Amino acid sequence: MPPILTTADAAPPPPLPFEFPPFVPRAPWWGADLQTVRSVLLRQTFALEDSPEKRLRFRMPDLSGDVLHGILNQPAEPRALPLIVLVHGLTGCAESHYMRASAAILLRRGFTVMRLNLRGAGPSRPFCVEQYHAGRSEDLLAVLTQLPGKLTRSGIVLVGYSLGANQVLKLLGEGAPENVIAAAAISAPIDLAETSRRMMSRRNYIYHRRIVARMKEEVLGMPIPDIFRPIVQGVRNCYEFDDRFVAPRNGWKSADEYHRVNSAVRYMNGIRVPTLVIHALDDPWIPGDAYLNYDWTANPRLTPLLPRRGGHVGFHGADGPDPWHDRCLLEFLKGFAA
Repeated sequence: MPPILTTADAAPPPPLPFEFPPFVPRAPWWGADLQTVRSVLLRQTFALEDSPEKRLRFRMPDLSGDVLHGILNQPAEPRALPLIVLVHGLTGCAESHYMRASAAILLRRGFTVMRLNLRGAGPSRPFCVEQYHAGRSEDLLAVLTQLPGKLTRSGIVLVGYSLGANQVLKLLGEGAPENVIAAAAISAPIDLAETSRRMMSRRNYIYHRRIVARMKEEVLGMPIPDIFRPIVQGVRNCYEFDDRFVAPRNGWKSADEYHRVNSAVRYMNGIRVPTLVIHALDDPWIPGDAYLNYDWTANPRLTPLLPRRGGHVGFHGADGPDPWHDRCLLEFLKGFAA
């Protein structure tokens, strides 16, 4: 299956069992950068107050004592539908705007949704001494195996965003539990080395400076070993953060090794459940080359949606207030909600 370009100016895609809408940017949010930052600029939030929340806790089995937290939202009248597990991106948490947006949209369609806080993120932070990274798929596995059976009797659908999407794809390629019946990845950095280089480019100076500051703030707010504290304080870019903190903290020799071992593109041929892969080719942070160079015919379980535009976890379309990637996700889920 070749990459599907669902854009107004692209050639028609081959016939599929899905009817994905084309992506057309919403005025005045033209361009990759405005698509990327729109929700932040507008401080857009999505209300979940009508859905009762329940906090779930997941103790990690690695003897660290770390406990991850999930926020469960159920519709007023739960149906026999798969549980949707949402996994956030770098410096995000369960309250990130894209997590709340997807949760609100899925709840309206009757799905039960759990928004997971990764290790050391959001409410999980006070209960963790270790921290998430792009390849920590074993944490997702531990969470999935601890979910109550009454929530998963109709199966689980994993949905990841950015860094969380890389984790999801990596776990699927390694082998997810049998009750994971489908998945979706939005704006995943499937080649971590190329993503690091793109983030440090001149055009991303403002983004990069802000993200590095947030990464440092996040880590320094945790009880990391004293030896790492001055190292984190002194890093100047995302490569140094990976090379001087993430890699040695987790047993790799360098950022290069960390990037090579944990890039999702290495695992995608091994995915055995239907998986929707969405990425905008104008994403300012994540190059599209790894997506365009990947042989999609090698794994028919993957459904690629690669619009020319959309930014990074943006996809603010002209045909409605709901993000385009969420509407595509709903279309994809029709076959698993029967």
